[in-house]
Amino acid sequence: MATQAKRRRVAGPAGCEDPAPVAGFLSWCRRVGLELSPKVAVSRQGTVAGYGMVARESVQPGELLFAVPRAAVLSQHTCSISGLLERERGALQSQSGWVPLLLALLHELQAPASPWSPYFALWPELGRLEHPMFWPEEERRRLLQGTGVPEAVEKDLASIRSEYYSIVLPFMEAHPDLFSPRVRSLELYHQLVALVMAYSFQEPLEEEEDEKEPNSPLMVPAADILNHLANHNANLEYSPNCLRMVATQPIPKGHEIFNTYGQMANWQLIHMYGFVEPYPDNTDDTADIQMVTVREAALQGTKVEAERLLLYERWDFLCKLEMVGEEGAFVIGREEVLTEEELTTTLKVLCMPAEEFREFKDQDGWGDDKREEDSLTITNIPKLKASWRQLLRDSVLLTLQTYATDLKTEQDLLSNKEVYAKLSWREQQALQVRYGQKMILHQLLELTS
Repeated sequence: MATQAKRRRVAGPAGCEDPAPVAGFLSWCRRVGLELSPKVAVSRQGTVAGYGMVARESVQPGELLFAVPRAAVLSQHTCSISGLLERERGALQSQSGWVPLLLALLHELQAPASPWSPYFALWPELGRLEHPMFWPEEERRRLLQGTGVPEAVEKDLASIRSEYYSIVLPFMEAHPDLFSPRVRSLELYHQLVALVMAYSFQEPLEEEEDEKEPNSPLMVPAADILNHLANHNANLEYSPNCLRMVATQPIPKGHEIFNTYGQMANWQLIHMYGFVEPYPDNTDDTADIQMVTVREAALQGTKVEAERLLLYERWDFLCKLEMVGEEGAFVIGREEVLTEEELTTTLKVLCMPAEEFREFKDQDGWGDDKREEDSLTITNIPKLKASWRQLLRDSVLLTLQTYATDLKTEQDLLSNKEVYAKLSWREQQALQVRYGQKMILHQLLELTS
């Protein structure tokens, strides 16, 4: 999970803002000591999607936009069943680490006098969340084949189901006075997982705490109203008594205030938050080349059994060095390879002469200094050894075959505004994910030719 806010509201019909939820929320903010600057407003008007925050007056970098006291943050420690969750902590451990917060939300949502009700009123309609986990499976596979999203969603759905039936439902059934039958539902649990995925914050660990488990997620009122841009103009700061949203750029009057959810590729944005940044706005976009695809590309170049066996020996050695894994991926950005060490080492080991590999293996991969000409910045790729470029190129070609459509098909759709406008919202979002990835992969093809 990123350490910043994560969400994008589902847009409501334009021009029909209901002031009641906002007024109720602002009144609640005053009661709990959540201080909003007079220079900002919560609104649906002038935002990219649903509720957002807009500058009423121009704001300078460093100005405080709002401060949320720790007591107004909704977590397993501040909810009305915090004592029970703490006592049962051992039984609520899970792979995600989210179960205590999710149980806190399930309880507060059905509690008639929950102190968080005015905050919940600003949440999106849970049945209208647009994460791909809520798309029909056929549509998800058809629109997002090759992007990595269907596989990520399937893993999520399996772990959500397992967590619900093995931990969450038994806990709710053991405390029927705290969880009414209407919240004992896998469908609602799915929706709340998506909400926590998209709306929660995770406080970063201090440097000296690096070895500790990550902090549990938090729901931070006001902060989770901000929408995301890679080029954001505000940032959340954590202090012992409160969480502060501070401007990082000048924000002119009338402009929307944006947080960042971290450096997110479009496939991650759609998977976790249910939206993308249209091409070319997302400067953090990436494309993945599966590690096993590079092995497959290398195997294509082997002619006899002895060569194949040597290639598997090289691969096993890379696994031992923890450079590759069966489910890992090499991550390519627009200007650099984000997994540079892993990809450089893999290309080197798979392409080096057999004698050199024996020596390299005997030294356990040590004693080989990284050379400047082996750097994997995008501008340096044409200068790589011919064998490295060929293996990288073959791997890109295999990766492009995993998509259902080619780059030209996507370009034709994007360049024809009339046709693009007729696509459904999901089709448009998925197209942007595919197109951004293919543009990065085609850039690699040009650089390795």
